[in-house]
Amino acid sequence: MTADLMIGLDLSELRAVTAFSVACAEPALAIFERECPDDGRPRAALDEARRFTAGGKRTKALRVTALDAHRAARAARESGREAAFDAARAAGHAGASAYLHPLAKATQVPHILGAAANAARAFELDAGDDPAVGAGYIEKVAGLAGPVVVDVLKRYPDAPAGGRRAGELLRMLDDLLRR
Repeated sequence: MTADLMIGLDLSELRAVTAFSVACAEPALAIFERECPDDGRPRAALDEARRFTAGGKRTKALRVTALDAHRAARAARESGREAAFDAARAAGHAGASAYLHPLAKATQVPHILGAAANAARAFELDAGDDPAVGAGYIEKVAGLAGPVVVDVLKRYPDAPAGGRRAGELLRMLDDLLRR
């Protein structure tokens, strides 16, 4: 791999990206916990991510809880709880954001914006699949992205295509933050 494909990232920037992701995902956690009250995996992912943003290390627990939140999402989808699926994915993305790779690839953008996009989709589905709700949440969280998050985002290529509605919401946020 050549050096021109690498992006400079320091720990304080990773903490800022993770704090943004947690702030975006946390409101949607209520949807998951209402629909899957006995599954604490998404909350555990957010708790570990918060520890990291407060100065903790990037530990194995952070990675494990992020993966566990994604497993909780899969379980919610398998039981027909689509809003809970996206809420749990948002939590998983928040935990995984601490592991943003310094590779100049569009596939890294979901590590920065995935929590927001999935939280927006969860709110949209919870409101009867109302696209205005998702778009409104994206506009709201765009205001939460501080200058460090925007600067980090702009080091990467534009968000990738695909990802169905959550992908559309991710690209909407990507466009708003790059303007």
